[in-house]
Amino acid sequence: MALHSEFERILVTEEEIQNRLDELAAEISDDYRGKGSIVLVGILKGSYMFMADLARRLTIPHYIDFMALSSYGSKTVSGAVRVLLDLRADIYDKHVLIVEDIVDTGNTIDYLSMMLNARNPASLKSVVLTRKVGKAINTPVDYLGFEIPDVWVVGYGLDFAERHRTWPYIAELKPEAYSGK
Repeated sequence: MALHSEFERILVTEEEIQNRLDELAAEISDDYRGKGSIVLVGILKGSYMFMADLARRLTIPHYIDFMALSSYGSKTVSGAVRVLLDLRADIYDKHVLIVEDIVDTGNTIDYLSMMLNARNPASLKSVVLTRKVGKAINTPVDYLGFEIPDVWVVGYGLDFAERHRTWPYIAELKPEAYSGK
């Protein structure tokens, strides 16, 4: 497969993602077995591929819901998190698993955890596809797919300006693709 002209390199292959999903689903299924149905809360748009593939592999009762959050201004990270789409279901006394595509600064998942904990779930954990090495080290992640370098990544739900989400792997974007040079 030829590499897209805006990509520097593939960081995580399709096969590595699929193998890790099998492992994560088995671990999550074991941890929640016998606890009733869990609520998977996917954070749009980035988590949609990850969540769909993970949910299909789970062997425990579960249902899905979505939230959309934004922590980005027009071109820079603002630090403030806004809720664009809230949950439709009540999570009171339910086991909740946040499904997130990436942890970079940790602001989004920290804010979301605080907000959802205020709704008194039976438990609240997170499964994250990628976390940048050395970033958000104080942000708890219960299940982690991959540690990746601190570079701009795309593919498997991750995007740059709404592009490159549907690649089956995770690639590093060339700096000139996002710097305008």
